[in-house]
Amino acid sequence: MHFDVVIIGGGAGGLELAAQLGRHLGKHLGGEHVLLVDRFPFHIWKPTLHEVAAGTLDAHQEGLSYPVLARRNHFSFAMGEFSALDAQRKTITLAEIRNGDGELVVPQRVISFKRLVLALGSGSNSFGTPGIEHAYLLENVRDAQRFHTDWLSASSRASFATDRSLSIAIVGAGATGVELSAELLEAHAALLQSQGSAQRFRLDITLVEGSGRILAGLPERISEQATVALRRKGVNVLTDTRVVELRKGTLVTSNGEIHADMIVWAAGIKASDANAALGLEVNRINQFVVDDHLRTSVPDVYAMGDCAACPWTEEKTVPARAQAAHQQATYLARVLGALQREQEVNEAFQYKDFGSLVSLGDNKGVGNLMGGLAGKNFFVEGLIAKWMYMSLHLMHHRAILGSVKTALLAFARLLQQRVSGRLKLH
Repeated sequence: MHFDVVIIGGGAGGLELAAQLGRHLGKHLGGEHVLLVDRFPFHIWKPTLHEVAAGTLDAHQEGLSYPVLARRNHFSFAMGEFSALDAQRKTITLAEIRNGDGELVVPQRVISFKRLVLALGSGSNSFGTPGIEHAYLLENVRDAQRFHTDWLSASSRASFATDRSLSIAIVGAGATGVELSAELLEAHAALLQSQGSAQRFRLDITLVEGSGRILAGLPERISEQATVALRRKGVNVLTDTRVVELRKGTLVTSNGEIHADMIVWAAGIKASDANAALGLEVNRINQFVVDDHLRTSVPDVYAMGDCAACPWTEEKTVPARAQAAHQQATYLARVLGALQREQEVNEAFQYKDFGSLVSLGDNKGVGNLMGGLAGKNFFVEGLIAKWMYMSLHLMHHRAILGSVKTALLAFARLLQQRVSGRLKLH
C-alpha cells in the first residue's frame, strides 16, 4: 500500500490533521492520499481521560469511531501498532494483530509513503522510581477504563469494610492530577447518592507534588486558587514531597509513608523509548527533535504534538498541550497540502499560548487567558472557567465533525446524561 501522507497516531493533533487533509486532498483529488494509523479503533480526547477513569464520562458514548470519521472526512484508517520505520525506503511497518486467543487476525503490513507525520503522543515519566508497577497510569483509554473498574471494586469493598474508607494517592499535581482529584470527589458524591446509608464510605485523596506548588507550569495565582479549592473539598495537598518508592498499599516519600489503597502516577511526561530506535534525532525524554517547520532530522518525516520537541523560545520548547497539537495540525495541513500541489510554504510554525484552564468539578474551574482579549493576561474562575473548559472539548469535536454534527452530538449526550445519570456504575 502507498499513501501520499501517512499519519501515525490518532490523538488530538493527528486526527485533526487527518481530517483537514482528507477533506482537502481526498475529497478533491480522489484516491487514497491520506492514511491515519492508530492502535485503537476509536478516539478519546486525551484531556478527558481523568473523567473516564472516575466514571463521569462513558468512553463508549464519548468515543468516536476512526473508520466512521475516515469515511466522513475522506481519509483512510488502519488499525495497528507502529513497529518500524525505514526512512531510506520511505516505508513503515505495522505489527501483526492477534485476538485474545492468540490467533492471527491481521498480518504484518508494510506501507510506503511520500511524507510521514509522527503524532505518537507521550506517556508518563516514572523517573526510575522503584515499584512503579504498583501504580495506575492514565496514558490511554484502556488505562482509564482499568482504573475505573478497579475503583468501583475498591469502593464496594470500602462500603463493607470495618473502617468504611478508601484512600487514593495521586502522584503529580499537574493538570491531570488536580483534575482527577476533583473528578473522583464528584464520582464519590454521586456514588453515595445511589447507595443506602449503610453502604456509605469515606474517600481520602492525597495529592503529592515534588515541587513547591501544584500546577507548577501555570501562573502562581491559578496554583493558589486550585490549592484552596481542593483543600476545601477535603483533598490532602502535599507539596515539596518527593516520592522515593511505591509499595503495594504504601507510598514512600521524602516526608514519610502514606497509606494508599490505590496509587495513580500522573507525574511528568516522557515519549516512548522505542522512538530512539527509529533513526531520528531525539532528546533526553525521547521526543523527536524538530525544526520550526516541524521537520525531523530525516527529510519528509515530520513530528507533532507531545512526541515532538519543537523550538518556542531560546530556552523553551512548545509545551505538551492540546492547544499546541491543534495549532500544529492546522499548520501541517496547510504545509502538506501546499507540498502536494508542488508549492513551497516558507512560513515557520509559531506557537501562540492562549492560556490554560483547569476543571475543579462542581461547575468550578480556574484559568488564565492570554492574547489580546483583555491586555496581556487575565484570569477566569468559577462557572465561566468551567464553561470555557468544556468549550475546548467541543472545539476539538468541531475540527473533526463540523459545527452542526458537534452541536447535535452535544445535545444528544446531554439528553443521555439526563436519562442515565452522569456516573457510570459498570
